[in-house]
Amino acid sequence: MKIEAVTLREIRMPLVHFFETSFGRTTGRRILLVTVHGDGIEGWGECVAGEHPFYSPESIDTAWYVLDRYLAPSVIGREFRSAIEVRKNFPAVRGHNMAKGALEDALWDAEAQLRNLPLWKLLGGSRTELPCGVSIGIQDSPEQLLEKIGVELAAGYRRIKLKCKPGWDLAILERVRAKWPDTTLSVDANSAYTLNDIDHLTSFDHFNLLMIEQPLWNEDSYFHAQLQKQLKTAICLDECILGARQAQAAAELGACRIVNIKVGRVGGFGEAIHVHDVCRQHQIPVWCGGMLESGIGRSHNIALSTLPNFTLAGDVSASKRYWKEDIIEPEVTVSASGFIDFDPAKTGRGYEIRKDLVEKLTVRKEVVRQGRVDA
Repeated sequence: MKIEAVTLREIRMPLVHFFETSFGRTTGRRILLVTVHGDGIEGWGECVAGEHPFYSPESIDTAWYVLDRYLAPSVIGREFRSAIEVRKNFPAVRGHNMAKGALEDALWDAEAQLRNLPLWKLLGGSRTELPCGVSIGIQDSPEQLLEKIGVELAAGYRRIKLKCKPGWDLAILERVRAKWPDTTLSVDANSAYTLNDIDHLTSFDHFNLLMIEQPLWNEDSYFHAQLQKQLKTAICLDECILGARQAQAAAELGACRIVNIKVGRVGGFGEAIHVHDVCRQHQIPVWCGGMLESGIGRSHNIALSTLPNFTLAGDVSASKRYWKEDIIEPEVTVSASGFIDFDPAKTGRGYEIRKDLVEKLTVRKEVVRQGRVDA
């Protein structure tokens, strides 16, 4: 496929309900979409960087700059036999995985269309029954949280993940476990604790949790290994797994028993597959985390989740949990038994882009071509 142009666009989508973590509260999303054009095909990717550099050093604005200035120009006019080649042609830009991932994933989507293959098969997936969990943010009150958990369990979700932080953790878990003693439950701290909290963190062992996700520093594996030795609860690593090398180091240190793979965080499908393979070799199960994606990023997460070591319920969830109206059709839905509904026979990402709605939601747009940029 020869790349003729790359379109960058920012859309804005309000969330149906606010989503709060230890970083703060989000009520709407600024989302950067990337489209690659070539051979009569449009491949779509989504940059999962947030509005602010809180989850990672990246933000939508840094990603736009890096894509516009460096990454998009590096692929225009070039011909690629497969999407996996694109990373080798990127300029010497350190980091910026989310920007790189958005462009690379758009090329994977285009390649799947050109090969007349479903994206999940091109990635090497083998699973078509995908159990689905749900992530519930910090709420205004414990009662509001309990109500939301009840709604999600009634909808069929097979695992509940609760965001936590100091002051919103043990007392909350006491109430949740009293009401639902057997529900598969996990927590996500987003680096809200330190090793000074060790006595507090060992108290999480009382709640029969599937895992506690990234309790310590976002760049750390070593101290997570020290903590894991003292916890019965499995640690799941997220933010500090930026690629296969970090996954291997964490495995060899004993820093975790589970890994969350986010395709944007590791820089695209190619590296996500490498992380998956490293974890599989070390018998560490993985699952696919979410970043409040639109339907484009959501469809990519579904494709990735078909790889064989994604044995734990992911955070993909139904479109309607986040958006009044999603930008794909059909929207992502979850069955009453808690599995993602998707058509495994459809080529490409498996969902059509609602281009009319995308245009309506667009607040800025650039088409990067060889030698010029069209605003």
